[in-house]
Amino acid sequence: MNNNSEWIKAGFVTDDVPAKINLVEEINRIKKEKNAIIMAHYYQVKEIQDIADFVGDSLALAQHAAKTSADIILLAGVLFMGETAKILSPNKKVIVPDLNAGCSLADSCPGDEFEKFVKQYTNHVVVTYVNTSAAVKALSDIVVTSTNAVGVINSIPKEKPILFGPDKNLGNYLQSLSGREMVLWDGACHVHEKFSVEKILELKQQNPDAKIIAHPECKKPLLLLADFVGSTAALLKYTIESNEKEFIVATEAGILHQMQKASPNKVFIPAPPMDSTCGCNDCEFMKLNTLKKVYLSLKNEFPLVEVDEVVREKALIPIQRMLEISKELKL
Repeated sequence: MNNNSEWIKAGFVTDDVPAKINLVEEINRIKKEKNAIIMAHYYQVKEIQDIADFVGDSLALAQHAAKTSADIILLAGVLFMGETAKILSPNKKVIVPDLNAGCSLADSCPGDEFEKFVKQYTNHVVVTYVNTSAAVKALSDIVVTSTNAVGVINSIPKEKPILFGPDKNLGNYLQSLSGREMVLWDGACHVHEKFSVEKILELKQQNPDAKIIAHPECKKPLLLLADFVGSTAALLKYTIESNEKEFIVATEAGILHQMQKASPNKVFIPAPPMDSTCGCNDCEFMKLNTLKKVYLSLKNEFPLVEVDEVVREKALIPIQRMLEISKELKL
């Protein structure tokens, strides 16, 4: 086992793994031995998705983990997801395979800068997307997901002005659906920002029967082009329930694994980014996690996700408000 300073510097555990070890068998053994649970985001590599106890969107992961009796939560995703799990499960040990697995959207909204921004609009209801740091959540009145955001926005009295962050594309989409004018933080997800409308149209010409489905973090021209817009979980559900057989999918390519598993007789085509000739759009942060890192993280119970207790308590309030509104409105 390496020392903590090496771990912290690297951002992940760097022990050597014997070449002949069966990682899946060892992960399952350690998981049982330590009463641990593995939560994987839809954008993880398929090997991690397949070994996970639960695969889902970021908030669904944290909510599911909080309901379990596990002592250890391994969150295979990005760092803010680990923080959200810790906010909801303060008495559980939360670990992530790689601390360097950040998020371009969360990183586009540093807590100190967002605090200055919020102070300029003291009479506004501060609504933030769940894809933010614990520090930003602690500055919020309500946290939302891409699934419930429209309902939550509509529940806010019309006389109350709204500040929304950090995703400007999601914010613009919410404005178009709700009719509410909002002050928007200028942030974005690098994956959803770089889809090429031109290349998607070319794909559509080559596959005229394919339905274009897109995540609301995409830019407006793509959302206007899409046949269906929804959260990652909503996109998956749509492909399962739809009678259509072909889909051009404009979100991170990891979700295609779950789509193909759920609908093996359907065709899923990843929408390409504008700056590459490859056929898919991957989040390099999500893909930092590997099966080897999952094994080492479980074995050593490191790296740990810690959230300052004062920040955690403040961040919990807007999440609870969202859950209450969602329950009341059946979102």
